[in-house]
This record gives sequence, C-alpha cells and structure tokens, in this order.
Amino acid sequence: MLEVKELAVSANTSAMVGLSHFGDFSQKLLNTSSTLSRVNDTLRKTSELITDSSKAAITAEKQVKEVEAQASLLLDRLKPLKMLEENLNRNLSEIKELISQARKQAASIKVAVSADRDCIRAYQPQISSTNYNTLTLNVKTAEPDNLLFYLGSNGRSDFLAVEMRRGKVALLWDLGSGSTRVEYPDLQVDNNKWHRIHATRFGKTGTLNIEEMNANQKPSSKSATSPGTASILDVNKSTLMFLGGLGGQIKKSPAVKVTHFKGCMGEASLNGKSIGLWNYMEREGKCNGCFGSPQDEDTSFHFDGSGYSVVEKALRSTVTQIIIFFSTFSPNGLLLYLASDGTRDYLSLELVDGKVRLTVDLGSGPLALTTENRYNNGTWYKISFSRNKKQGILAVMDAYNLNYKETKQGESPGVASDLTRSDKDPIFIGGLPRSRSVRKGLNSRMYVGCIKNLEISRSTFDLLRNSYGVRKGCVLEPIRSVNILNNGYIELVPKSLSPESELMATFATKNSSGIILAGLSRGLEKRRRRQAHLPFFSIMLIDGHLAVHVNAGDRASTTKVILKSTNATYSDGQEHSVILIRNKRIITVQVDESNPAELRLGSSAEMSTINISNFYAGGIPAGEGILGLKMAGSFHGCISNLIFNKELLYFTTSMKYEHVDMNSCFLSEKPKPSMQPEDIEFQPELKALPVPLRPLTDTKKVFCAKDELPDYVQGAHQFGLAKGSHLTLLFNQSAVRKKLSVQLNLRTFASSGLIYYMAHQNQVDYAALQLHGGQLYFSFDLGKGKAVAFHPAVISDGKWHTIKTEYVKRKGIIIVDGQELVAVNALGDGSTLDVEGKLYMGGLPLDYVPKNLGNVTHSIPACIGNMTINSKQLDESPVSIFAVNKCYVTVQEGTFFDGSGFAAFVREGYKVRSDVNITLEFRTTAVHGVLLGVSSAKVDAIGLEIVNGKVLFHVNNGAGRITATYEPRGTNSLCDGKWHKLQANKSKHHISLIIDGNLVQTDNPYIHSTSADTNNPIYVGGYPADVKQNCLTSKSSFHGCLRNLMLTKGQQAELFDFSRAFDLRGVFPHSCPGAEH
Repeated sequence: MLEVKELAVSANTSAMVGLSHFGDFSQKLLNTSSTLSRVNDTLRKTSELITDSSKAAITAEKQVKEVEAQASLLLDRLKPLKMLEENLNRNLSEIKELISQARKQAASIKVAVSADRDCIRAYQPQISSTNYNTLTLNVKTAEPDNLLFYLGSNGRSDFLAVEMRRGKVALLWDLGSGSTRVEYPDLQVDNNKWHRIHATRFGKTGTLNIEEMNANQKPSSKSATSPGTASILDVNKSTLMFLGGLGGQIKKSPAVKVTHFKGCMGEASLNGKSIGLWNYMEREGKCNGCFGSPQDEDTSFHFDGSGYSVVEKALRSTVTQIIIFFSTFSPNGLLLYLASDGTRDYLSLELVDGKVRLTVDLGSGPLALTTENRYNNGTWYKISFSRNKKQGILAVMDAYNLNYKETKQGESPGVASDLTRSDKDPIFIGGLPRSRSVRKGLNSRMYVGCIKNLEISRSTFDLLRNSYGVRKGCVLEPIRSVNILNNGYIELVPKSLSPESELMATFATKNSSGIILAGLSRGLEKRRRRQAHLPFFSIMLIDGHLAVHVNAGDRASTTKVILKSTNATYSDGQEHSVILIRNKRIITVQVDESNPAELRLGSSAEMSTINISNFYAGGIPAGEGILGLKMAGSFHGCISNLIFNKELLYFTTSMKYEHVDMNSCFLSEKPKPSMQPEDIEFQPELKALPVPLRPLTDTKKVFCAKDELPDYVQGAHQFGLAKGSHLTLLFNQSAVRKKLSVQLNLRTFASSGLIYYMAHQNQVDYAALQLHGGQLYFSFDLGKGKAVAFHPAVISDGKWHTIKTEYVKRKGIIIVDGQELVAVNALGDGSTLDVEGKLYMGGLPLDYVPKNLGNVTHSIPACIGNMTINSKQLDESPVSIFAVNKCYVTVQEGTFFDGSGFAAFVREGYKVRSDVNITLEFRTTAVHGVLLGVSSAKVDAIGLEIVNGKVLFHVNNGAGRITATYEPRGTNSLCDGKWHKLQANKSKHHISLIIDGNLVQTDNPYIHSTSADTNNPIYVGGYPADVKQNCLTSKSSFHGCLRNLMLTKGQQAELFDFSRAFDLRGVFPHSCPGAEH
C-alpha cells in the first residue's frame, strides 16, 4: 500500500517540476497544481478505503488484493506526470480519467461495511427528481433502533428514509406536502441475521417488504399513501444520501427519530443502480468492513455502460479466432474492439439493433457480417469468429440450446489479407475510453450487459484485472428507459384502464409535439367505419403542452384535457413526470407538482373497463390512428419509469419496436432521416400496357435543352463536396482573446453542418458556429464550461444571409440579417478565449477529432463568402484546402452531378430482396446517364438509367433480367432541364415505372424468382470502374441534378441526404445550378 502513498507524493512533485519549467504558463500550472492536489486527495481516500477493507474478514481479502493491483495500475498510469513539461494538457485529461477510474474501482468493492454508532458515510445519489423510487438494503444487526437509509437536502422538506424502532423497520417519506410513515410489523430484524429490505414508492404510495435471507417465508407487503398533491421526490445538487447513520451536513426531518447505526450493511441499490458502499463522498468516525452476505462464485462479468476492460494478446496476422459469450437486453453495444495505432486495420464485434455485427478491415476496405436475427433477449449466446486470411466466418449459438446456430461468412475486399497490429496494441472489451478515437462505422462505444468465457486465439482472460465499470457476476437489470428516435415507437403488452387504475411515466424531450403513450383498440373489420366508438386513450405533447384524450368506447364523444406548463413548455429537455389516475368516471391527470386536471367520462362508463388491444410508447406505427383525432407525430426523446397499477413495465418485454435506443437518454442525438412515403395515386385514364423490349440503339432523334451553367460568385466557396471538405485560414490569435467578431455571408438548402471552428490545441477553449435543424448555434468556451447562443431564423432557404457571431465581455450573441437576440453569458470565471490562430471554415480535416461539437461535425453543404474576423478580411492563402469549389450565382434545391462521378450510400450493403420502392426527382440536359444501381457480384441486381432519352428500370431476381421502359410521347423530352418525378417499384416478380404520373409495367416470364439477393452499396449517378453492375447498360455518369431520393421497404422509408454519402465524386450536395422553373 506504500505505492499509493508514493503515488500521491509523486503527483505533488510533478506539479512542482511543472511550476519550475513553465514560468510563462504560471496561471495554468496553478490550476494544474489544484487538480493534482485533488488527485492526491482522491488517492488518499482510495488508500483509506483499501486499508479499511483489508481489515475485513478473509472473504474480503481477495477483493482488496484486486484493489491493490488497481492501485499499482494507477501508479503506472500516473507516470506520464513526470513528463508534465512536455505535454501538460494531455496529462490533465489523463488525471481526470484516473480520478474517475479510482472512484469506479472503489464503487465496485463488494466488501460489506460496518458501523458501531459513530460511523457516518455520505454518498452522492445517482438519481434525478422523479415520481418513482425503489430501494434495496441488505442488513445484519442486533441493535433495535437504527437509521438504515436517509436521502435529503438542506432547504427542502423532501426526504426518503428507512429506520428501525424496537426491532421493526419503517419507510418514511415527504414529497413536499406532508410526511408519511409505514411500518413492517411482521418481522423483528434485530436478531443478527441477514435481512433484505425492499422499499418502493410510486407517486404518493410507498410499499415495504422484508425477508430473512436463506429463509423460505414469502414476504407480504405493507403500503401507505402520503397526503396532498405532491408526487415527486426532489433531488438537487445539494442532496446527500446516508447509509447507516446521519451526519450533520444536512438537517434531518423531525419525522425521523434515530440518527445512528450499529451493524453490518451489505449490497444496496437505489432505483435499480448498485450503490458502491466504499465509494463514499465523506466519512466521519470509526468505520470498518465486515462479512458480506454469501455470494456464488461466478465466471461472468457485468458491464455497466460507463467503462471497459483492456486485455493484451499477440496475434498472428493471417488468422483470427475469437469466442465470447454475452447476455444483454440492450439492442446496441460494443462487445470487442481491436485496432492498430499505426495502420487502418481494425476488428470490431458489436450489437446493432439487437443483431450481431462483425466488421474487419485488413487495410483495403471493411468486411461486415451481420446476423438476420436479434439476440438482445437476456439469454446467454456464444459468438465465434474465425478468419483465415481474407475469409471470415461468424457464428452465433444459443449457449443452452446447442441445436440453434446462425452463421454468416464473407470475403474481405481488396488485396490485403493480413490484420497488421503491434502486440502491445490494446484490445478493448465492453466499451472504450472517452479519449479513444475510433474508426468510422463503429455504432457504439459502450455496452450494458454481461460477458464471460472470452477466448482470443485460445487464450482466456480475467476481465476484472484491468477494468473500469466492470463487476464480477451477472445481474441483468431490466430496461426502464428508452430513447425514441424520429419515427420510432415501442409496443408493450396491452394494459386496459379498469374503473380503478393508475398510469405513470417520466418523459424528456426538446420537441414541441409527439405521442408519449397511446392505447388503441382494433375493432372488427366491419366496425371500422364506427371507429370513433372504439375505446382508446392517448397522452401527447402538442405545442409544448400536455394533452390527454380518452374515449371509453360507449358512443359518447372523446373527452380531453390540456395541461400547460408553468415554465411555458414541457419541451425543455428536462425530465417531467405525468400521472393519470382513473376513479370510475373521473380521470385525474397531473404533471410534476402542478395542480391536477380532471376529465369526466359518460355515465355509462362508470364501471366499464376501457379495453385496449395495442399499447404504444413514443409513437404509433404508420397507418395506425384514431378516426377524427389528429395524432401528434413520433416523440423524439426519452421515456422512462413506466408504471401501471404500481407495477413497473420493463421495456425489455416489448412486443415490437422501431427506431429506439434502449437504456439511454440522449436528447441531442440526431436520428437517421426517415419519412413515410406519400400515397401515390395512379392516373386512371392511363392503361398499363406492357412495353416490348427494344434494342437500346434506338434511332429516334432526341432534342435536349442547352446546358447553361450560371456564373460563379466572386470571393465565395462551396463546401460539403466530400467528407472532410474544409478550408483552413490563419489569423492573429491574440486579437481574439477579449473580443471575437466573425462575420460571413452564407447560402444553403441544407439543414445541418459545421460553418466554422477555432480551438486551443487541447480543445478546452473554442468557438464554433453550427447549423442544426435549419437553425444557427454559436457555442464558445473560455475554459470553464460551454455557453451556447441560438438564433431561430430559418436560413436553409437557399437565399443569402449575413451572419455575425460575437463574443465580447464574456457575452455571446448571433446576429442574422441585422436581427439580434438575447446574449448568453460565458460559464465560470474564464475571461479570455485562448485559441490557435487557425480558422477551420466550412468543415474539419478528416484527421481532426473535435471533442465538443456533438453530432454536427460534418462539412456544411453551403456557399460561404466575405468572412472577416474582428472586421479584418482573412488572408486568402489557405494553409489546407480539401474538396472546396466555386459557388454558382443562382442555385436551387437539389444535388448537382457534374457528369464525372457518383455518390455511394450504405457501405455495409443494401438488401433489395423481394420488395423495394424508389422515388426521386431529376433534371438533366443529357440523353444518357446512370441514375441508380445496386448489384451483387453474381447476377441479382436492380438498375435505373437514362439511355437515349428514355428511362429504363431493370431488375434481375436471379433468373434473368427484365426491363420496364418509359419513352416520352410526341415532342416531350426528359432532357429539357426541367424537374421530372420518377417512381420505380419492384414487388416480388412484378415491376413498374411511373414518370411524371405515367405508368409503365412489363410482363415477367420468371414468376417463381421473386428476390434480388443483394448486399451491396447503392450507387447513384454513376459507379466506380472496378464495380460490377449487372442491371445497368450505360457507363455514362449522370449530368444534372437529383433530389428527394427515397427507398422504401414495407413501412420503412429512408430519405438519402447526399451530403452524408460515404463516397462522393464530382457531386455538389444541396446546390443545383440555375433557377427553379
């Protein structure tokens, strides 16, 4: 344990060395010194924890040794401090991670804690204000009077406590409108045996049950209800939690009579999250460890989503063998990641939407193998992956049912056949450090679930040895929260509203409208016309207010109530709790602590149940709905703690879901664009006549419009032409320390992208202007926290706008076309903007990884001109420039293809299969050009092209190619420079083509062949020379503009944004030259 103390001394010494070497940076080093002193303090506390735990009984020794090993690891990790003068900022971020790791290691110690009346331990509760709590305590005591648990804060009456009086346990709470106490009379727990205490609170109702461990009795429950209307337990930054004894940091409620604890406290959890008993914030008095409740020896490891495990293994470059067992409810997660620090080679094993995906890149492009089935059902599955040179085989098996097996195999593209890496390159299991940059294409950086029996090239590993956020043993927490993305929903087991029923949920969103919960009924087909009489209920956000609609199905009209927030809107990104209580005809609705609102059902509904056949959260599937009621769209945000009649409904048991992320709440996450196709009405007067196949060398003369490109804009640049499109210009960095004023002209049709960015080398201080959702966000950080100014003007209209962003006197503001809004203040006490003298304009270089820009880091498809900093024109000789072009004077919405290249989507491969519907708009002045192609290496493929002024839609389901051809009538031409609408539909062996409302169909002689089995990228406007396209006859790249490209399969529609293509050549996203006709 001396090593830990030496470590603290070493940290202080390093700070002193740093001070002597950096006279110029004295202020920074003072900050560093205080940081190091905090590290010192944390390490001293960790040392105390380890010393304490070593006093525990023999069963604890093994875990204490693990902590000692961790301390030794921390020692190794802190060695870079000795090189402080070489790289000050990198070390600071490492220290922060080490503090977090030390805390996490303390939290994972499973040794029980003891107290003898004079020990106080205070903890930071890892929960937010909510209408629901669940608490589990494992306790052994011979003392009749104890305080087991207390959660509260100064200045608030809200608290939650568990105390013992005369050997009986009681749950006490106050939500702000009066305290309540419920005692458990059936059991004396002061018999020095282990007891498990389980307390829950749903709104105003608290329930307590207790069982003696290793006894067979079935515990009963005792409940009580608190007075008044308050239903939320308020938790703020000053809230503290005490396990066993109460300190003087907060004033206790007079309802609680006992403040001490004598006994042994085992594992504890609050709201389903384990409380690390050794991860206390503060400690007073004499505190020790003790025997814990008996634990089974388990070979599995639980990953909590915040950490990872690191292993090392020398691997042969030509062969890879991996075996891993996993069990999870989460649809997305990173199981394994290995990458070379010196080459582009990498291998990742992930869950993506519940499916297992293995990606390996040997240096000449990725091979991705993805299972058809989902495996996030809580069962143990075994994954095995073996690679011999370019050939890879992925297999997933049920660990208990050996008859089940799914396999996928493939060959790595290109010529590379070796996985090149250093033997010391780390292999990450179950997650990645925050500071680790990763290869593109990785879907997740974390994992919530269990892993066991990891084998890499026949070597096994102890995943605890070098790990953070990992604990031994597998207890899968059911999923209580779900993140709904655009057009997402989750369907749960239906719940009908009986005459006495209660429904609760917590939600958070920044969208003003959306469905939170909906219960629908599917009547018999013949009752469809009278659907208004089918029972239903819905809880929705409409313009930031909460609306509840209920129809009891009794032929009475739908009743509704709208609750308005006291803070103007419920769409503020904060958590809000909604409670719906039905008492016969009266339905009461309450949001947070607001006054409840009532709605009244008809008299015939008094004792009848509102029967529901489909229960949805976050949205409803396309096509579902209620006659006469305009349903809000999909909810985009977080829904958690869904409770029905005092029972938690876990999202784990969902029946069906689309576009959701389980166990996460990222409100700013940008979902994939996805929209429902409009119903297309065929024009009835046109007969669908089969068009005979004619030779492609048709002699009919086609007259096209003249190709006239407008002039260029002087002094302006077009960005967004490829990933990494940007311009880097130099400026005087000292001139912007106290004041930064950036002015520019901008024209775009795009809704998102990075306009400019400047930052310090460590990216702590920075300033950036981003477009997100069609609106501007100016963010800056003076070193003490990010401030964001917002402007509501919609600028994605293709018109020129003059934009000015200013930071002066610690205030930031955006001015658009002379209109300014309220300024925002910088956070903390930072007073200067310390950045490098480099301005990144229009985007960032491919190798630059921004730390503080969120999801909007891609180059903006826009024209930017006349940029000045503090009224000075910038030097027009860029330090670096990539994929930047001139701007056209007149443009319209659409993406311009210059006839030399293509755009490529879905790098991992698009599966056409039996059905696909393609819609797009095009304008061209050329008689030939490829529109779209998806082709396997064999024969299965689809293709759309313009050949000699006609549009051809080819499909090959494996038996032979068939073609639908559209030829304009009379003098009409498709190369007239005007916009034309195209729809191509493949449904099994049927194909049809609609151009500007004119339908063409063709007979297919191969009626038994229905599926085009592709798993290849979608190429638009052309394709690379080395790519085979079995359903395209032309090699001519498209010259003209495309827009609104959408591919639909069943109810799933995806709108493709050309600025987000994985490969762009000769393409100008969101900038079509010429005026709209």
